[in-house]
Amino acid sequence: MKIDTIKTKPFEGQEPGTSGLRKKVTTFQQLHYLENFVQSIFHVANELSDNLLILGGDGRYYNAQAIQTILKMAAANGVKKVMLGQNGWLSTPAVSALIRKYHAAGGIILSASHNPGGPDGDFGIKFNISNGGPAPTSFTDATYQFSKTIDQYRIVKADDIPLDKQQTYFIGDMEVEIVDSVTDYAELMASLFDFKKIKSLFTSNKFSMCFDAMHAITGPYAKNILEQQLAAVGSVINGEPSEDFAGGHPDPNLAHAKELVAELYKGDKAPDFGAASDGDGDRNMILGKNFFVNPSDSLAIMTANAHLLPGYATGIRGVARSLPTSRAVDKVAQALNIDCYETPTGWKYFGNLLDDQRITLCGEESFGSGSDHIREKDGLWAVLFWLNLLAVKQQSVEDITRSHWQQYGRHYYTRHDYEAIETSIANTLIQNLRDKAASLAGKEFSDYKVKLCDDFSYTDPVDGSITKNQGIRILFEDDSRIVFRLSGTGTEGATLRVYIERYVADINLHNMETQSALAELITIADKIAEIKTRCKCNAPDVIT
Repeated sequence: MKIDTIKTKPFEGQEPGTSGLRKKVTTFQQLHYLENFVQSIFHVANELSDNLLILGGDGRYYNAQAIQTILKMAAANGVKKVMLGQNGWLSTPAVSALIRKYHAAGGIILSASHNPGGPDGDFGIKFNISNGGPAPTSFTDATYQFSKTIDQYRIVKADDIPLDKQQTYFIGDMEVEIVDSVTDYAELMASLFDFKKIKSLFTSNKFSMCFDAMHAITGPYAKNILEQQLAAVGSVINGEPSEDFAGGHPDPNLAHAKELVAELYKGDKAPDFGAASDGDGDRNMILGKNFFVNPSDSLAIMTANAHLLPGYATGIRGVARSLPTSRAVDKVAQALNIDCYETPTGWKYFGNLLDDQRITLCGEESFGSGSDHIREKDGLWAVLFWLNLLAVKQQSVEDITRSHWQQYGRHYYTRHDYEAIETSIANTLIQNLRDKAASLAGKEFSDYKVKLCDDFSYTDPVDGSITKNQGIRILFEDDSRIVFRLSGTGTEGATLRVYIERYVADINLHNMETQSALAELITIADKIAEIKTRCKCNAPDVIT
């Protein structure tokens, strides 16, 4: 096996965000750019030497080419074996499941999640550690530091291997096993949920659903599990993965899953249940007939009902949510007398809590939820959870949600995204909020009095690590909240995200339209942060 050592120079800005390194495809296509970052991963993840690596991606443009490069670099860096999804396809939850099942040293995932794909779209790469979860900040910081001084990388001279057949190949001394992308993941799902009971929903001919794979990675998984195993024949739309997601934006929300939303809002002709997942399969959106389930409410409902499902019949240990996620699940945790943790945004912050068996379920407002079965959020898992719950309760999605509100109160909740803001302007806006935070306590804005305003800091209860500057939160005396933070998942400029929440216990006030119910707080958020003035925009780019 001939190993070449290639001279290179550092690139600026190879700093991973909350979900790895995401840049434009054209950035990754620069000579040595991908190789530099991959070599930085291998340099820090020395546990990969003489061990198993899981590799796969969401099928977006440049995945296949990147996989060939990574395989040759893995061989040059002493990896013993790579397990690779057929066609190079593996959803992010499937990678986590494979790492855990086969005791791999780690996994490399090629995805930019819900970001657009294609030659002019986005590409991304991240490393998951041996527990199956995203690498912690200590790892990504070390990777970034090495990328700033890298002067060479190692790669094997070898022909590309076919990715379309389940077969074993060798690149030098390294074994490459191409496996079915779906089988292991589907078996895991069958161990958690009552497939027989779910199947009865569809075989009774009284229940219909529509699942939108958004031309992304969950298409093959949904066809296997939903259509073949559960008899939801014809339920999957946009089920063929596409390098550019058929020109769409694979983000499962009301703004981008328009075909699904139109189907579920057909009045009496609408299916009973609707769902969508994103580019790499880790997010979910849940819909009922003419009804949308807010992701924060979804986590709360899952927590309240988990004991009804086989995989969680013994109860749950605790739950965690990210800072911006509504506090609906907090009410459930309080009633169940279990711990509820508030973490920074980023699934990696749930890892220690899961590994230490402090929590069973976790979720975030950006359409992500999951449990201790893997160490990633999991879109199809959430869909199957809801299907199993519907089969047990024999109620509609809307009835289940409204019953939950009646018991725990309703948290009206929205997120306003202001995209592609000039970075310096966005940073100045956040700094201005930090500067005025302490002085806001006790101030009144219309009917809302500020109880606390701070820049959220998180101390991990397991390892004691501290993560600062995670978002400006304003808490009002009536349990309402406003949170401001900059997103780490965009590739152009900065995205300002504003999260607005109002708690209403009175059941007679549970039928308001969300934006109307939050109108006063929306005005207050703009007044405090001076969004329109500073960002020169009259309205958010996306409202969810």
